[in-house]
Amino acid sequence: MAFDNLSDRLQMSLRRVTGKGRLTEKDIEAMMREVRLSLLEADVNFKVVKQFTKKVKEQALGEKILKGLNPGQQVVKIVHEELKQVMGDKAEPVTYKNQGITSFMMVGLQGAGKTTTAGKLANLLKKKEAKKPLLVALDIYRPAAVEQLVTIGEQLGIPVFEKGVDEKPIDIAKQALAYAKEHDHDLMICDTAGRLHINEELMGELRELKDYLQPEEILLTIDAMTGQDAISVATSFNEQLTITGAILTKLDGDTRGGAALSLREVTNIPIKYMGLGEKLDQIEVFHPERMASRILGMGDVLTLVDKVTENIDEEDMMSMMEKMMSGSFNYNDFIKQMKWIKRMGSLGGLMKLIPGMNKMTKNMDIDDKQLVQVEAIIQSMTKAERKNPKLIEQSSSRRRRIARGSGKKVSEVNRLIDSLEQQTRMMKQMSKMDPNSINPNNPLGSLPNGGGKKQKKGKGKNKNRFRF
Repeated sequence: MAFDNLSDRLQMSLRRVTGKGRLTEKDIEAMMREVRLSLLEADVNFKVVKQFTKKVKEQALGEKILKGLNPGQQVVKIVHEELKQVMGDKAEPVTYKNQGITSFMMVGLQGAGKTTTAGKLANLLKKKEAKKPLLVALDIYRPAAVEQLVTIGEQLGIPVFEKGVDEKPIDIAKQALAYAKEHDHDLMICDTAGRLHINEELMGELRELKDYLQPEEILLTIDAMTGQDAISVATSFNEQLTITGAILTKLDGDTRGGAALSLREVTNIPIKYMGLGEKLDQIEVFHPERMASRILGMGDVLTLVDKVTENIDEEDMMSMMEKMMSGSFNYNDFIKQMKWIKRMGSLGGLMKLIPGMNKMTKNMDIDDKQLVQVEAIIQSMTKAERKNPKLIEQSSSRRRRIARGSGKKVSEVNRLIDSLEQQTRMMKQMSKMDPNSINPNNPLGSLPNGGGKKQKKGKGKNKNRFRF
């Protein structure tokens, strides 16, 4: 994710003070120097960095922190709170008309992912807010822009209003509004033209559309990889159109992420959504508090819960839990579990949402292709073997046959067997736990035997390979 490097650096900086029973002014100064460098390297606006570090330092040097209990934890809390404030404090929802058709204008430069984001947003609001959206193709200049939006609409089952590239955008918008009224659409998401750079012709056209549509939202799509340029782009669009919110795209890329930490503070434009991949369901509401937790390696349990409830039926989940706790969990269930994971996104991304897992998986090889490899092994089993894992555990010849059939090594089959056993064992242990004894800072440490068998250091060739 875009914040990975920043997250690593900030966590390293904060380790200077966490765990210490007492802090001195010198400790705080050393930590703040590293925090300042971390933010600047992440391409955060230097004015934002200056203000952020000033606020954190003032609070961290307070008598309550320097002389209080667990001062390091309190400093982390201060940093978390200030990060949250910089990014906007709380999530900002989009607004709708009380009656009639709501219009959203999608604006931005070419290459920011505006057309794809229009489709993603329509899909999200259709699913989560029961809207009946109409996508409107108003980008008549970029080659294949209209065809791209039509294709996206077909994939999502969302209608697209288009008139090709021969009519003016304002005329298409007028016809689209009439069509939306006739077909009972309550939301129009208009994909407007972009340019490689801002010019008066573009802005004139967008102002004309704004005057006619009177949109509730003018959403600026910004590529997170553009760094500080994102601020100047946002400022220019905002001066001309009064932007109501931003959508950050490509936050899953290898970028420094400073735009997200600078945008709200510098321009006062709230970040409303973020795109985390190329798939049409990979868009999320931007929650500043959750993002601050992710950056500081605290995980994001609320987003994880959202993903689970959206993609997994509650009865199915409870049935799976009962099977695991009773010891009847088998390879058919394992396959089902993997399909759930695929639905929720990348494995590495999900792991980062679990508190503490970011550190644990730092040197592990987490690759979604492993899900495919595990599936190949299970598909090489007979129906009886999938239903009764003991058949494979007790037979080396069966394991050799499965390995040959899947094109894998016997050691990989053995690892899968171990993974199934570990999951079942852990769930059994959790079912015997006293819920009041769970340590929220180290939930695994609350399990009997510290969450399973201890691994001997340095043993095995795959000690840094993630196990399912």
